[in-house]
Amino acid sequence: MGVDIDIANECAAPVEVAFAYADDYRNATHWLSGIQKFEPAGEQDQGLGAVFDASMHVGATLHSTIKVDGWVKNELISFEAIKGFPVRSVWHFEAVDENTTRIRAHIHYDLPGGLAGKALGRMIEPFVKMSVKHSSAALRKCIEAAAASA
Repeated sequence: MGVDIDIANECAAPVEVAFAYADDYRNATHWLSGIQKFEPAGEQDQGLGAVFDASMHVGATLHSTIKVDGWVKNELISFEAIKGFPVRSVWHFEAVDENTTRIRAHIHYDLPGGLAGKALGRMIEPFVKMSVKHSSAALRKCIEAAAASA
């Protein structure tokens, strides 16, 4: 059973500022709703191939090891779980003009089949949807604050 969540938002910041903020793993706990831990799992902490250990509380605490499987500076960051809770997250950054960035997020996660998977899905789906919405809004606010102080 798979669940897809899409959200888009615009922020008052140049695309370079927006991307740099989202690309810095140290900022993840400030804007990713429910994130309790987001740390490099090796020496590489940015870009294609970087691996992170993450814990997120969305009604239940979920653990994943995620790998950056897509990265284009100022355009795209995508992650896929390589261990733990199966999730895929793709974040697109697009310059609307020199001071505005559109950010689109697509999150996909899979749940186990059977009764246990359905029960887990019913329990966490509302939290995940709310978390993605809050994360998008928080990312906008944090990016705009970073742009204002730059």
